[in-house]
Amino acid sequence: MLGWFKKKKEINKAADTIDHQEPQAAASPPPAPAVTAPPPEVQSEGLFKRLKNGLQKTRESLVKRVDALFLGKKEIDAELLDELEEVLITADLGVQTVTEMLEEARRQVDRRELADISTLRAFLQDKMTGYLNKNYKSAEKPAAGPFVIMVLGVNGVGKTTTIGKLAHKFKESGNKVLLVAADTFRAAAIDQLKIWGERTGVEVSAKKPGADPSSVVFDALEYASSRDFDVILVDTAGRLHTQVNLIEELKKIKRVMNRKCPGAPHEVMLVLDATTGQNALSQTKLFNEAVELTALTLTKLDGTAKGGIVINICREFSIPIRFIGVGEQMADLRDFDAHDFIKAIFT
Repeated sequence: MLGWFKKKKEINKAADTIDHQEPQAAASPPPAPAVTAPPPEVQSEGLFKRLKNGLQKTRESLVKRVDALFLGKKEIDAELLDELEEVLITADLGVQTVTEMLEEARRQVDRRELADISTLRAFLQDKMTGYLNKNYKSAEKPAAGPFVIMVLGVNGVGKTTTIGKLAHKFKESGNKVLLVAADTFRAAAIDQLKIWGERTGVEVSAKKPGADPSSVVFDALEYASSRDFDVILVDTAGRLHTQVNLIEELKKIKRVMNRKCPGAPHEVMLVLDATTGQNALSQTKLFNEAVELTALTLTKLDGTAKGGIVINICREFSIPIRFIGVGEQMADLRDFDAHDFIKAIFT
C-alpha cells in the first residue's frame, strides 16, 4: 500500500486558529557511530519470524490440530474429511467457508486428484491463500492532493493505536502526515491521538471535546489544503456500531470529506479486533452497508487462537485486508500479504 508514496521534502508549517498540535522539537543527540544494516534477506527473515511468532496461537489452534489429525493416515476417507471439517470450523474459518472448501476437496478425492495426505494439506494452503487474495484491490493514489483515509472501528478494537502506527509507517516512507481527531465524543480519544502525534512526530488537528465531528474534518482539510500534506488519517467515533446516530454521523463525515476534497475519502478503513471472532463479521457487514468500506485492518492476532476469521472475512466480503497487528511494537503492524500469512501459519 505504501509503495507508490514518494518521499517529499519537509515544508514550513503555518499557524492556524484551530488547535493544530505540532510535534515538539527535541534536542539533537550526539552523532551515533555508523552501523552497517543487515542485508535485505536477513531483514526479511527477521520480519517473517516476527509474523510467525505473532501467529503462534492460530498455528496451534489450526495447523497443529490438522497435522495431528493427519498423523499416521495414508488415505483420505470420509471420516477424515468429517473430522477435518470440525477442526476448521472451530478455528473460526466459518461454516460456509469450510463447507465450500471441503465440498471441493471431496470432489477432487473422487476424481483422484487428491490422492494422499500431503496433497490434501497443500490443497488447504492453496484454498486459504485464494480466499485471502479474493478480489484484492490496491489503494489508488489521487491525481492531486493528499491521500485521505477515514478510519472506523468500535471502541476497544485498537483503532487509535492503529492510526498512530500507520502514521509512523507513512512518515518512515517519507510522507508528510496529518492526524485528525474527529472522535470528539471522548476527550480521551483526542488526548490519545495527540500522544501518538508526539510519539511519531506527526501534526494533529483537533478541537475541543463535543465539537461537531464533521466541522473538525472540514477545518482540518481546509488547513491541509495549502500545506502539502501527503496523507491525512481521520479518527472517527467508536461507539457501539448498532447505534443509528453513529452511522449517520459517519455518513455525514464522508459527505463533508468529498465536498471539501473531491474523491475523498480515498480509503475507508475498518479496524477489527481479531479476538472477537464472528463478531468481526457483523461489524464489517454493518459498517460496509453504511459507508462502503474499501479496506480492513485486523488487530490483536497475536492474542487469539482464532486467526481463521481472517480467511472467513475475505471470503464473505470483497474488501481487501491492508494491515494486520501481531504485537505491540511499531513494526508489528504489518502490510498484509496472503502468502506470508499462510506460510507463517503452516510452517
